[in-house]
Amino acid sequence: MLQGHQTWIFKNKPAIISTGVVGGPFEAKGNIPEDFDILHEDMWLKQDSFEKAQQMLMEESCQVALKKSSIEKEQVQFFISGDLINQITPTSFTAKTIGIPYLGIFSACATSAESLALSAYLINSGGAEYILSGTSSHNATAEKQFRYPTEYGGQKPPTSQWTVTGAGCALLAKEGPGPVVTSATIGKIVDMGITDPFNMGGAMAAAAVNTIETHFKERNIDPSYYDLIVTGDLGHIGREVSLDLLKQRGLSIRDDQYVDCGLTIYREGQPVMAGASGPACSAVVTYGHFLNKLKRGEIKRMLLVATGSLHSPLSIQQKDPIPCIAHAVSIESGSDAT
Repeated sequence: MLQGHQTWIFKNKPAIISTGVVGGPFEAKGNIPEDFDILHEDMWLKQDSFEKAQQMLMEESCQVALKKSSIEKEQVQFFISGDLINQITPTSFTAKTIGIPYLGIFSACATSAESLALSAYLINSGGAEYILSGTSSHNATAEKQFRYPTEYGGQKPPTSQWTVTGAGCALLAKEGPGPVVTSATIGKIVDMGITDPFNMGGAMAAAAVNTIETHFKERNIDPSYYDLIVTGDLGHIGREVSLDLLKQRGLSIRDDQYVDCGLTIYREGQPVMAGASGPACSAVVTYGHFLNKLKRGEIKRMLLVATGSLHSPLSIQQKDPIPCIAHAVSIESGSDAT
């Protein structure tokens, strides 16, 4: 059901019946290694390119999600996913391997929430019974495409962020055990005129605020409804900017209630500058760490607000400003969903 202009309410409450969360060696040394299903010791994953390694991450996360459920691959109607790399090839090649009807999407680091929202919408409306929803990223593939290959040893400013090597996948079902998806707010493009590709948090902050404000307005609720409001990868800078903007708009959110995946995944002291980023950032932290909190009863309701900067190497070279997006998805414990 559409509520307002941008928000879907899922009356049938599609369930997240299983997840698969995979990471690399840097993530294994991070803050939440116990929330991963698989952690690799080598960024190459025994492949001959980093792009193929990223494909392996996505394949593994899908396989783990299926294995943890009682569902066979043949029962899944759709695989909805995307990534950062040109023509989303790691995801498309994964779709070839797993052999599930495929909808490829691109929303940069907001892909996790976009794929989850679309999956919930299809299931809620009767368009499917089971959907695999997820995304991936790899530090070396993102550096090669958007900045410089890591072998160059290029220096980065303090505003830059570290792309997560990992993949997160959720298996959604019409019904079943697990947390449920209750609503989604689809964001609008917000362009603050920022042209610096090393300041993604600052560029994306306003998009996050716009979607959060719209979500509360259209659902007619206030921030106290959620135990946690979880942004994707704003990092230190974007989080502080967005908190200031939220206060300016009259939204009172507690500091401990407003958390960021990019500040959750790594330990203090890891050289990640302003925090983590990449499509896998929000996917692995949400489908691993925060869903585990929901399952343990530590929280009952969370709002995932994944953020993405929709630039390309070419648009940056042409000095275009960076358009940004944020999509929000409500995830609640099955017993507490309204």
